[in-house]
Amino acid sequence: MKLNIVRPALYAIMAGCVLGVVGGCGNGDREDIERALTNRIEKLEDKKTELLTQLEQGRTKNKQLEKQIQVLSGLRAEVDIEDLYTLRRIKIHKYTGFYDKDEDGKKEKLIVYVQPIDKQGDIIKVPGSADVELWDLNKDAGQAKLGQWHAGLDELKKNWFTTLIKGNYRLMFDIADKVDDFGEPLTVKVTFTDYLTGRVFKEQRVIKPD
Repeated sequence: MKLNIVRPALYAIMAGCVLGVVGGCGNGDREDIERALTNRIEKLEDKKTELLTQLEQGRTKNKQLEKQIQVLSGLRAEVDIEDLYTLRRIKIHKYTGFYDKDEDGKKEKLIVYVQPIDKQGDIIKVPGSADVELWDLNKDAGQAKLGQWHAGLDELKKNWFTTLIKGNYRLMFDIADKVDDFGEPLTVKVTFTDYLTGRVFKEQRVIKPD
C-alpha cells in the first residue's frame, strides 16, 4: 500500500526535524519534543487503523448488496412478483360492535376486529396502520361521520389478538360523546395501509342494532 511507502519517508523527515530542533535544546526540552512527536505518531497510526477498518466494512457491505441484487434479479426473471406479495384484502369481523365496558347501561366503546387475509384466504399478521371511521349514513352529509381514529404501527402490534382458531387486530375506541342513538344501523369503515408494500386496503361493515 502507498501508506507503507510513505510512512518510512515521513518518519525520516520527522526524525531529521527532531535532530535539527533538539540539537540546540537541553535534555529536558529534547525529551518533551520526542514525547510529543511519539504521541502524534501514535495518533496517526490509530487514525490509519480506523480508516482501514471502515474501508473493510464498506467492502463487506458492498459484497452483501451485490448478492442481494443477484438474488432479486434472479427472482424477477423466474417468479411473478405478485406471488411474493401476501396480503390480498382485509375483513372486518362480525363481532365488531359497541360495548358497555363499565356496565352502566350505556355503550361507550366501539370495538373493531380487523383481519388481514392473504392469497390463500388465511389470516396473517401484517405490519401497517389502520384508519377507522364511524358513520351514520342516514344523516345528512355534513353530520354523517360520527368519529374517526388512527391506529399506528405500534398500536397494532400491541392489539394483535389470537384465539385458538383465528387472529385479528382488536381495536377499541371511545364513542361516549359521539353516538347518542344505537337504534339505527351504523357503518364502520377501515382503511389499512400495508407497510411492506405501501398498498392500501379498504373495507366497511354495517353494525345493526341489537
